[in-house]
Parts: sequence; structure tokens; C-alpha cells
Amino acid sequence: MSFTRRQVLGGLAGLTALGLGGVGARLWLARPQVAAEHDYELIAAPLDLELVPGHQTAALAYGGRFPGVEIRGRQGDWLRVRFTNKLDQPTTIHWHGIRLPIEMDGVPYISQPPIPPGQSFVYRFKTPDAGSYWYHPHLMSSEQLGRGLVGPLIIEEREPTGFSQEKILCLKTWHIDEAGAFTPFSVPREAAREGTRGSLSTINGEHLPVIELAAGQITRLRILNLDNTVTYRLNLPGGEAKIYALDGHPVAPREFKEQYWIGPGMRLELAIRGPAVGAELSLRDGVVRLATVRGVAPTQAASAEWPAALPGNPVSEPDLAKAETLNFKFEWVGAMSEYASGQERPSLWQINGVAWQGGEEHKHNGPPLAKLKLGQSYIFTLRNMTQYQHPIHLHGMAFKVLDSNRRPIIPYFTDTYLLGKNETARVALVADNPGLWMFHCHVIDHMETGLMGTIAVGDAWCG
Repeated sequence: MSFTRRQVLGGLAGLTALGLGGVGARLWLARPQVAAEHDYELIAAPLDLELVPGHQTAALAYGGRFPGVEIRGRQGDWLRVRFTNKLDQPTTIHWHGIRLPIEMDGVPYISQPPIPPGQSFVYRFKTPDAGSYWYHPHLMSSEQLGRGLVGPLIIEEREPTGFSQEKILCLKTWHIDEAGAFTPFSVPREAAREGTRGSLSTINGEHLPVIELAAGQITRLRILNLDNTVTYRLNLPGGEAKIYALDGHPVAPREFKEQYWIGPGMRLELAIRGPAVGAELSLRDGVVRLATVRGVAPTQAASAEWPAALPGNPVSEPDLAKAETLNFKFEWVGAMSEYASGQERPSLWQINGVAWQGGEEHKHNGPPLAKLKLGQSYIFTLRNMTQYQHPIHLHGMAFKVLDSNRRPIIPYFTDTYLLGKNETARVALVADNPGLWMFHCHVIDHMETGLMGTIAVGDAWCG
């Protein structure tokens, strides 16, 4: 993957026009101004990428690169990101998985107005939870995410974890043809099924990369699914690895066996032992190779022992004995509906019989799917009435996965649960963050064609 000199110079010229000359290049690359305060400048702008050798793809990117520049904070500290929109369309940034105030959540017309071209907005919030998260727009999502507006957000633990080296792997399948030109991000016929799939799988923007790991040593591998549609069935035949966290939240370390299904928006943290020098492993999606893992001679002294479990995040434990149960049914509407007058896309999916209207481009005035009392515990029963998987994502809060009628569950906290075909699962939470929070499938096709709603906590909705 590469980008053209024209795009780099164009981005720098734009910074001068915005009054960011002199140190503009440094700011454009989103390096911290004050590292101790985790203070960033970040710009979204067009960028040509060489995803297909010899061809340019007219992508969009954060900080002049794909994946978007890595933003890091530390648990319990403030994070400040001054974001500038240099696209030719409005946008926002949603901080996926982070528990933050509603004003910082980045959902247009719900938590903030869209940020127009040429304008800036300062996102500033504390980061209560350590772990692997990511950031992306929540406006014109199929196109803006599809063209590359995604990036990793890493919140480090306050104390040493025992990991001395790590790598971040961002998974994305691009909707492009053999010449690198974009193909449709959403096709109604596919949106009514599993979602419109791309054609070129990449890790960190590279097709079939080689990932070098220090032989015999333990590396923390942060795997982020930043794709619009694809659920990856990750497996590593012959590899030594353990699962340490799911979607940012620590779990008791356990062997990484067979495969792990990671839906759009989800994250997986592994501890992996590098193979012997020159030996190779295949990181795969089912039977399809995504990357080659190769052992290389260590360049630093690092532990060959498995680290202790990561410290837990301060998520409120729901009181199951006093919890109120709410039911959510995720359904297909039963037919390919005709587009209503002025409607940009069809309604194909619904939650409890209601389809989200207007995509993300217009204000939604419908009532929330549920109104929760601040501080009360709740159990959500999630029932998938369809033949397709849905990664169900809740903004603003973490929930605890309790059980499923389709598979054994070791309870864990998350923000996104992959609800399987015809599966019923129960999750629980404490409604401890006031606001009007989005609740949706993270297959972008599904979200934009109806599988989205809001959950009100406290006095967030008075309609």
C-alpha cells in the first residue's frame, strides 16, 4: 500500500490554508502535541492508495494514512482530539466501544450536528477502560467507512501488563475491482442477506502480508475488524496463542483453539508465541489465508512466559436478581420494499417491528426502543429471527453476555455481540450512562436499511 506525492502535497497545502502551517505536517500525521495529555490533531482528507499493484484507489483517510493514525491514551486519563474535516461532505467521529459522555459519541442529529467540510470539532473525554477500540464516522457510513475512514484507538493499562511487544492488525475487505476502482458499497439484494461483501482482503491495507514475530517470545496481538460487512472466522493452525481480551475487555486467558468468529466492529486480543526463526504459520479466515506469520530472530530481550491475566475494567456489575428483562427481536421485513418518495435506500430490517428511517443523513424523530432508568440493572433478550448473523453494538455502555441457546458462554463484558442465525442470547447491563444511545447491527448494510434504533437512559428522551 502507498499514497501519491500529489495527495501528500495537497494535504499539506490544505493545512496551510487552515492556518496550520509550519508544524502542519506534524499535526496532520496526528502525533501528540502533549504526549502526557494524549492531545491530538486529526484530519480526514482524500488519499490515493495503491491497494492493487500499479493502480490507484481514491480513498479517504485519517491523518494521511490507512489505517487511520493510531491514537493512544491511558486508562483514566483525558483524551483530546481536535478533528478537522477536509472531505467534500459532512462527517463525524464515533469512538467505538469507549464509554464516554453522549456529547462526544459522534452520532449526527443524536449527539452532535454533522461537521461540515472545512470545519473542526474537539472531542474530549476520559477513557475509563483499557483495551483495543477504534474510531470511524457515523454518517454516510457505507461510503465513508468503505473508502477507508477507520483507525485504531488503543487505551493502555495504568500498570505494566507483562507484555513487552505488540502488533495491531486491522482487518478490512475493500469494495474495488481489478483496477482499484470502487464498486458499490451497498447493493439492496445483498443488503437483504449477509451484506454487500468486498473483493480484496487486507491487513493494515496490505493483501496477504507477512507478519514477523520474535521467535519464541510472546507478542500481544490486537486484531480489529474494521470491515463494513465481513465476519472473519479467524484461525491459526499450528500456532501457540491464548485469548486475553474480547472487544477491549479482559477475560481469563484461555487457549485460542480452532477458530474465533469476529464480526464487523469486534476486536480480539491474543498473546501469541512467535514460531521458530524462518518457520511460518497461516493466519486464516476459515480456509482462506489472510497473512503469513513468520518467526524472526529477536531484537530485544522479552519474556517467553505467558503474562498474567489483564486487570479488569471498572464496569458496573448488573444485579441479575433485581434486573428488568427487555426483549429485542431482530427481523427481516419479509420482502424487498419499494423506495418511498425521497428515500435513499429501502427498508429491509427491523427491531421489534420498527425499521430505522432516513439512514444517518436525516434527523430521526421516532421513539426509543426502550427507556431505561438511570442506575437500574437490565437483562436484554436478543432474538435473531433471521438466517444471517448480526453483530449487535450498543453505544455508551458495556454489557455482560450471560448465555445463549446456541453455544456455551463464559460470561464476559463487551459492546458488540455476534448474534448468530436464529440465536437467542441474554446480555445484562447497568444503565449508568445518561443519554440517547444507538443500538444497531454493525453490518453497515443492515444498519442503513433499518436494523438500528436508540436506547434512552435517564431523561434523554422526552417525546
